[in-house]
Amino acid sequence: MTYQEILQEARTCSGPYCKVCPVCNGRACKNTMPGPGSKGSGTVAARNYDAWQEVCLNMDTICENGPVDTSFILFGQQYDLPIFAGPVGAVKLHYGDKFTDQEYNSILVPACAQAGIAAFTGDGTDPGVFTAAAKAIGENGGKGIPTVKPWDRDTLFAKLDAAKASGAKVFAMDIDAAGLPFLKGLNPPAGSKTVAELKEIIDYAGVPFIIKGIMTVKGAEKALEAGAAGIVVSNHGGRVQDGVPATAAVLPAIADEVKGKMTILVDGGIRSGVDVCKALALGADACILARPYVTAVYGGGAEGVKVLTNKLKAELADTMAMCGVHSLAEISRDMVFGY
Repeated sequence: MTYQEILQEARTCSGPYCKVCPVCNGRACKNTMPGPGSKGSGTVAARNYDAWQEVCLNMDTICENGPVDTSFILFGQQYDLPIFAGPVGAVKLHYGDKFTDQEYNSILVPACAQAGIAAFTGDGTDPGVFTAAAKAIGENGGKGIPTVKPWDRDTLFAKLDAAKASGAKVFAMDIDAAGLPFLKGLNPPAGSKTVAELKEIIDYAGVPFIIKGIMTVKGAEKALEAGAAGIVVSNHGGRVQDGVPATAAVLPAIADEVKGKMTILVDGGIRSGVDVCKALALGADACILARPYVTAVYGGGAEGVKVLTNKLKAELADTMAMCGVHSLAEISRDMVFGY
């Protein structure tokens, strides 16, 4: 299949909210929840996308003409790319009834591993979703990151136990999911966590732990204090709070503060290997793409994941070569125009 064929096929089974637009920029689906759109005015997802388009790279081809190495190591696991599929839950509700969450993850996790990357997997009120995703990750050599919601302590610990038993080697929590409507008013309660509470959770996990949903330097410092091994600079695609800045806008300041102290990932509107190179130049270590991988699975299953990943790799390698760098370690802030 070609990438365009994947998009065409996805349009036959996605929706009614996701339109599988030629450019997934958050406009056609804005403020459609359920659906992939963002909250309130629906402008944050579009702002995320637009911000990457405004970042410009400095081209430089006066350099050695050699091969480009896009390989990346995360907590001892090597990947072909600094790219991960994002955690997505309730796919049947938001993207179309072709797959349940369990079916979606059973395709995504092994397909990502075979394509040389890994998937963050989602969570939900059905405990079977998280358990099945963690099991799929364990069956694929631990290449994947089960992502838990900020539940109450007992629920969290039970989920972490199940994930560890399945063989998962890295965990994440999307702390910003505290703003999702289905988490509010639960008994026992779910929601925001203090630094002390996060520290207890991270200590209990006993493996590298990533906190997703960091949008400020202060937030990054608190995650570091809690013992997080990594963060994801993310505004949850605009789905939890309206009126916040784009991830590209806040990434440089966060990277200036915690780069080298913890792993920095970023998501939100990243759609190409060119965008990935921009994100790395602004200080990220790796990127997460969620919606494009949903489309890939709906449109082409495991083959769709492979095609999308190969497309991103080719774009990233070409961009690096045209900017005069041949490894991820060579990518730096001076590659970005105006910085």
